[in-house]
This record gives sequence, structure tokens and C-alpha cells, in this order.
Amino acid sequence: MKVLLLFFFLATIIATCQGASHPVVGHHKPGFNCLSWRLTVETNNIRDWAVVPQACVSYVGHYMLGYQYREDAQAVADAAYNYAKSTPLIKEFRNTWIFDLGDTVLSSLPYYAQPDIAFGGTKYDSTKLAIWEMKGIAPAVPGILDLYKKLQSIGYKIVIISGRFESLRAVIIKNLNNLGFPNWEKLILKQTSDEGTTSLVFKEKKRNELIAQGYRIIGNVGDQWSDLLGEHAGYRTFKVPNPMYYD
Repeated sequence: MKVLLLFFFLATIIATCQGASHPVVGHHKPGFNCLSWRLTVETNNIRDWAVVPQACVSYVGHYMLGYQYREDAQAVADAAYNYAKSTPLIKEFRNTWIFDLGDTVLSSLPYYAQPDIAFGGTKYDSTKLAIWEMKGIAPAVPGILDLYKKLQSIGYKIVIISGRFESLRAVIIKNLNNLGFPNWEKLILKQTSDEGTTSLVFKEKKRNELIAQGYRIIGNVGDQWSDLLGEHAGYRTFKVPNPMYYD
């Protein structure tokens, strides 16, 4: 029933986007190419942007709700697994794979698809997002649950590092369990003392702590560049597509 309700909700959003003031007749707008904008965002050539350009809101919505996003996310998962299974695991180390949480494991697409959020076309509102996250109803990002289970099956320890705060731990665990993400090694969340610390600095710090504890970080999957940059990011990093916001 929950899956059907989510499908109906997303289908309604698609219909809304088709009637929006920026209808998608392709990715070209006068003087602006939204597909090229998305490419430069994903490759981190455009940085520190605050909102999706209004000309591209409908384009981003259709991409995120459509076939291509699912295919792109699956391609990332496939590439990560192909690398993981070809990498020898050393028994003396805790062979580890890092996952970001939001929009890498748990999707916030139902939140961003709301008309007043407009797929990142409006200014980021941490309060609104936190209220939605407290519901614990996020679906899984396409392809990631299968990758997660495959990595565990070949001997990787899974560590999830998130910029969400410790106060959400119970909600996050319930959401992960409901989706079938079992048996992670660690779920690392921000403490009150971490407030104000950027995602890049926080995640680098936590990875350094893992290395000091004997973990060997082989792979790392995230949807933001702040997940994948800095010391000990992993032997290989893999970026899940996300043109809705920049962190």
C-alpha cells in the first residue's frame, strides 16, 4: 500500500510539473541548456549554488522522477560493485565501504517533489526538511539497497556517515530497517558539538577516526562532493546523481 501511495504521489507531481510555468519540451531554454547545467553540477564545475535555476526546475523534476535518474543511479551502483568485487580484501583489516545517508541511501525525493520545494528551486529550509525527516518514510535510492547487500555478501563492513543529528537516530534506524538495510557496522551521526561543522570537515574527521581504529576504507558512495573529498575518502569514490541541492 505504501508503495502504491508513493507511486500515486510522484505521478501527481509529474502531472503538476507538466502544467507548470516552465514546461519541459526538452532541456533547452532560451539562452540556457539545463542538461549542460546538470552535467556541470554533477562534475562539480559549478559549486556552492543555492537553488536550481528557475528555467530548469521542471527539467530537474522530470529527471528525478523519470527513467533516466533511476538508470543513472543504477549505473553508479553497478560500477561500485564491479570495483568492489575486483578488489582483494585483506583479512587483517576491517575492509570497509562508506555510505552517505541522505539521497545516497534514503531518498528525500518525496520531500523535494512538493510544489513549495520545487525540486530545489526554492531556498533550502532546514526546519522544513527536518520535520519531513522525522516522519521516517524515505524510500531507498534506486540501486543502492542491492549494492549494499552485495557488498556485505562479499565481506565488506558497511559504515554510514551522515550530517543528520543524533536526535534522529531512532527514526533513521527504523526507516533503514523498514527498507531492508540490515547489519551495518556503524551509523555515525552529528552530535550537538558538531553543530556548525561543514559536511566535508565532519565526514573527513570521522573517516580519519575510522582509519585510526583499523578500518580500511576501500569504497565510498555519496550524492554530494562533500561526501567524497578530503582525506581517506576511499580508494575509489562513486557519486550518486543529485541536481536538487549542493552541500
